[in-house]
Amino acid sequence: MSEHIGFLLNDTARMFRRAFNARTKDSGITALQWRVLTYLARYPGIRQGPLAELIEVEPITLSRMIDRLAEAGLVERRADPTDRRAWLLHLTGAAQPLLDDLRQTATAVVAEATEGLDAGEREQLAALVERVRANLSRRECQKEKETA
Repeated sequence: MSEHIGFLLNDTARMFRRAFNARTKDSGITALQWRVLTYLARYPGIRQGPLAELIEVEPITLSRMIDRLAEAGLVERRADPTDRRAWLLHLTGAAQPLLDDLRQTATAVVAEATEGLDAGEREQLAALVERVRANLSRRECQKEKETA
């Protein structure tokens, strides 16, 4: 293998982000903002701290991003009834149509990236990458337990 798998995966992810960002330039939504919106759809009412950990950005970076998404009318902060210092994040009604459009964009990018692969090869590729992710995820969990 001429390149290490880690380099190939990282470089491919970078190229995915660049292709996605180019297609969503007019919407003003970046790939990272799309990830934030997607996680908020999966975990409505999540606090900023755990969300920052999920997307692996500094809390201040996420806070600024949430500010921009709130200004765009896509996200709202609601007071946490159990902790008056904390905010719970929720998508607004305006976010769902945008998420649908962004999913279509992502599907188009994946189609472009996997051009020339048949359905079986695409499924195999997804399964293999999922196994790599699961392996790394298990190691991350083990490492966290060891340091706790």
